[in-house]
Amino acid sequence: MVIIKRELERNGNGKYEIYYHFNFGEQLILESYKSTIDGLAAYLGSSYEIILHTLESFDHSVIKIVNGFHTGREEGAPITDLALDMYDKLDKDPSVPNYYTYFTKNKLGEPLKSTTIAIRGNNNRIIGLLCINLYLGTPLIHFFNELTPQDTSIFAQENFTENSPATIYQELAAAKEHVFNDESILPSSRNKEIIRILQKKHVFEIKNSVELVANELELSINTVYFHLRNFAKQNGGIE
Repeated sequence: MVIIKRELERNGNGKYEIYYHFNFGEQLILESYKSTIDGLAAYLGSSYEIILHTLESFDHSVIKIVNGFHTGREEGAPITDLALDMYDKLDKDPSVPNYYTYFTKNKLGEPLKSTTIAIRGNNNRIIGLLCINLYLGTPLIHFFNELTPQDTSIFAQENFTENSPATIYQELAAAKEHVFNDESILPSSRNKEIIRILQKKHVFEIKNSVELVANELELSINTVYFHLRNFAKQNGGIE
């Protein structure tokens, strides 16, 4: 069984419950996974149940769940015996990866393909589990309908490059096109607006971006930095 240091605390009924106290940073780590679960659920669809367990309280370990109808669980549910077993294996055996993938069944005996991923906090201790269950009884037509867009106009355009300079040049070209097509922007202000657009898109966080942009706009590097400092001041940033 799982061996961890826990404290016994008396609840309102005079009984004792087991708690595993986390520090603030570890609690933030677990909280950050909640939006990850929402994103995964939106991407994967309703055939997948996704659960976030905290190991702070085994009696109410489920702190986030999406599509819980597959196993009949909701937030506040206790940890399962299988989740405890997965935790035990992940915690004790350093030779295994940080996850386990396996097959199981829900209460109705329906098949699930599952994976349990360890979430680690201070000193590499496991503080939570991210569990994903795929309901294998999902009709293929339903599965593919959720993966296939009904409206092909919703496809976003993404340019794949082999190096960061190519990304900089693509963003610069798009910014220049936008600025030069905007008649409200004076010619004397075009370079400044181009730099502003690139700054908002975090292009200047890429290595050597200032030098490349300055060269393409026929500006000095100091001029580019001058505009960036002014933008930072306007936004309440630090030089």
